[in-house]
Formats: sequence, C-alpha cells, structure tokens
Amino acid sequence: MSTDTKTAGAQCAGDISALLRARNPLIWCVSREEARTERILLEACAAAGYAPRFWDCANGISTYDGSTINAGAIDPAAALAAVRDNTERAVWVLRDLPAWLRDPTVTRALRSLCRSLPMAPRDQARAIIVVTPSAEIPPELAGHAIVVDVPLPDRAEVAQLLDAAIAALPEELRAGAAPNGQRDAAIDGALGLTAEEAQSTFARSLIVNRRVDPVTVSGEKRRVISRERVLEWFDPLPAGLAGVGGLENLKAWLTQRRAAFSPAARAYGLRAPKGVLLVGVPGCGKSLSAKAIAAAWQMPLLRLDLGALKSKFVGDSEANIRKALKVAETVSPCILWLDEIEKALAGATQGAADGGVSGDALGTILNWMQERAGSVFVVATANDVSKLPPELLRKGRFDEVFFVDLPTATERAAILHAALREYGRDDGIDCAPLADMTADFTGAELAALVPDAMFAAFADGARPPTAKDLVDAARVTVPLARTAAERIKALREWAQGRARPASIADARPEGAAHRSLDI
Repeated sequence: MSTDTKTAGAQCAGDISALLRARNPLIWCVSREEARTERILLEACAAAGYAPRFWDCANGISTYDGSTINAGAIDPAAALAAVRDNTERAVWVLRDLPAWLRDPTVTRALRSLCRSLPMAPRDQARAIIVVTPSAEIPPELAGHAIVVDVPLPDRAEVAQLLDAAIAALPEELRAGAAPNGQRDAAIDGALGLTAEEAQSTFARSLIVNRRVDPVTVSGEKRRVISRERVLEWFDPLPAGLAGVGGLENLKAWLTQRRAAFSPAARAYGLRAPKGVLLVGVPGCGKSLSAKAIAAAWQMPLLRLDLGALKSKFVGDSEANIRKALKVAETVSPCILWLDEIEKALAGATQGAADGGVSGDALGTILNWMQERAGSVFVVATANDVSKLPPELLRKGRFDEVFFVDLPTATERAAILHAALREYGRDDGIDCAPLADMTADFTGAELAALVPDAMFAAFADGARPPTAKDLVDAARVTVPLARTAAERIKALREWAQGRARPASIADARPEGAAHRSLDI
C-alpha cells in the first residue's frame, strides 16, 4: 500500500516502527485515546519484530489481551526493573508512568534505562513507550524521549467506524441508515472526535433516529469545545446567507468556495479555502456575516477571543493561542471567527506597548495560517484597517479581503422592514421616507430605531408604533458616519484598489458599493 493511501493511524504505526528499528529507548505517545493508541502500537511492534508487553498500576505486567505475566509488579520501580532484567526483544508500554515521575528514584531508574537500552544486543533490544494525554516531559528525560502526537482518526478511519456501526444494525434497518448525502456529511461531522466519541455518537444517532443524522453527530463537537475552554461556540444565523441582504459579491464568492469542502473537490485535488477578511464601517454586518456563513455551510462556528487568552505569565499567551488553534483543527471542518482582530493585535504595530505579547501572538497566528492542517475557514473582521499588521494582509493569509460600506436607500428601507418584522410590527409602515433621511446610518443604527419608536409608542398609551415614531427616533440619533466622518473617509480611501467590494456596485446617489442587511 502506498503511503498516500494509508490512514492516519497506519502512518503513525509506520513512524513508530521506524523509531523502534532505530533503537530509540523512550517514545512518548501523546493521546487521549489509550485503546486506539495501543492498537497502533501493536501494529508498530509487529512491523519492527518486537513482542508487546503492557504495564499499569492496577494489573502489573500483562499481554495486550490481559493475560497476566507478573501481577505483583504494580509498583513502577518493579516494572522498570523488569524491563532492565528481561532479555526478550520487546516493547514495554507503560500506561500510568507519568504520575510517578515526580519521584526522583523512578525518574533516575528510567533515565538509566534510556542510557543502557540502545547498547543491548539486537536480539535483546527493548524500548519503553509511555502512553499519556500530556506532552509535558520531565526535563531529566527530555533528551532521551521522542514525542509522537498520535493523530485523531482521519476520514478513512471515521468511515470504517460508521460502516461498522451500520453493519451492527438489524439487516432490515441497514439500507436506510445512511441516506444519500448523509454518509459524507456524518463523516465530516465526526472528524475531530476520538474513535470512542465517534462510535458513541454514531450509535446514539442510529438508536434515536434509525439513521445517521449529521446534526446529531456534529453536535458532539460542542462538548469538545466546552471541555477545552479556549474557544466559544456560537449558534449561527438560522437563515444563513439569506438572512443577510445584499453583499452579492461576498455571497457569490462564498457559494463558490463552499463546494471546495466536498468529497468531489478533494478527489479533484482542490484545497479547502483558507479564509476571508471583512473590513468596513462598524455596525454594517461583518459579524452577522460570520454567523451566516456558518449556517450556510453547515459548520460549527467558533469564536477566538485573543484578548481573553492573554496571560501575565511569559509564554502562556502563545501557549493558549496554540491550544485554541489546535482545538479548531481538531473539530474541523469549522468556521473560526476572529472578531475585531485589529484590537487584539494592536500591540504588534505599536512597538512593545504590551511587552511583546501581541507581537508573539501575531507570529503564532501567522505561522498557523500559513501551515495549518485541517479544514478551518477563518473569518476575520476589522473596523480600523490602519492598525492591522501588514503581514496579515498579504496574499496567502486570506483568500480575499472584502470591504463593507454603509447601506444605500433601498437597503436602508429593507433593514427597517426586517427590524419591524423581528418585533412583529411590519404592518404597512412606509419606510421609504425614513430611508431617504437616514443616508448616514449604519445597519445597526437603523435597526435600533425600531425599539426606540416602540418605547415612545408604549409610553403614549401602548399604541402601535408609526412611521412618525421612527422619524422622531432618527432625528435624535447622531450616526457614527457623522461623529467619525474622517475615519470612515480614510477607510473608504484605503479600500479603493485594496479590497473587493462586498456588494455589486450600481448607480446610487451615495456613489459607493453598498448592500442591504436583513437583521
């Protein structure tokens, strides 16, 4: 079998087999999947010609099937002594060892073994493999240990798990267990879960729904995000892109890229898109668009708050960011939302204003965006492009940069009608006159006029709000476009030739590319 057709688990087994044949004395396998990791180790041992032996603090030394070899060797010192004194060509898998490495005598015994094992004769070759969820290695052993990150199941392995779950059903239920299109969607939904988690959620979906439900399967990822506590899970906009008016250029671009996540695109050799940067006037729907993309593409929406991950301890901020990005890769395909990214990275463009934390964070993010694995689509939003580091804007970080401007008259009327519908008040109010007098209003400011008008109407005998109430609310509102006119003008000047307009330009009095927003 060629390397490119191997599953992630088979490739990992091949890597470990090579390490064993190279006589590495200590291999540190990092994984939360003990059972799956041990199956991978069995394959590696067989390929390298080693007999596998297992130790844990409850059962002592045994074979993989549980047959006891030395039930009395439950102490780690006794286990290490058995490794030292045994002359069998074997790999010793130590399941619970890290907890005892705080004891200097155990650490010393393991370190001495690491020095002596590579010199043993070939027929007495031995190696130690530690299986643990933590990649933290005592400094005394760091020079001896080879760290192997055991990958989560890939598409091929998840497909095998799904097929096994369906095969376990009664024969009369198997045919309808994976309707057309549902199988691939369920596999995508389970990517990022451990083998045990995938098996569990497949089984639950089949029991409850009598079929594989991709929504049920992908819902398991919310628990993964909650457990790690470095990302926020957001519910997407239910209506998807249809819930956002206008933005025709952005919508067309997103619709085209959505197909790149399909199995046909993978077979074609098309890579998944990296992401998009939305730059524009505050309150004009950039964040709303991120929620709409997640719904339209039927992917989890994860928000990365860079400010919340900062720490007062040196190196902790970058470690937190790396962990968050690793979690995002784990649950991919997904949408990773970086809201108002210029604020989180402001220190990177202002010297050492924050002790270099933002600069380090920027370096971590840029490196990940360039080299990341998995199908993580980044949606970043920014209000002040002048504060964005130039490195972030170069081609290759994002697939496209879009500029979102103020809405036009037609779009403003649509926004007002949408806001009235949200409050159950869209009963024939003519919004056209109000749209004409709110030329400088953002979508958020227009939507806010409706509750203001309702407060006034409620105070006046709880009557229905009228167009006059909306006009009165607009007259006392000072829009952002007036208070920050210079800033918006500079933003529009920057966008000329540097960013793609989010909407199709047409003949408008405002003379800019605009769009409507359905809030």
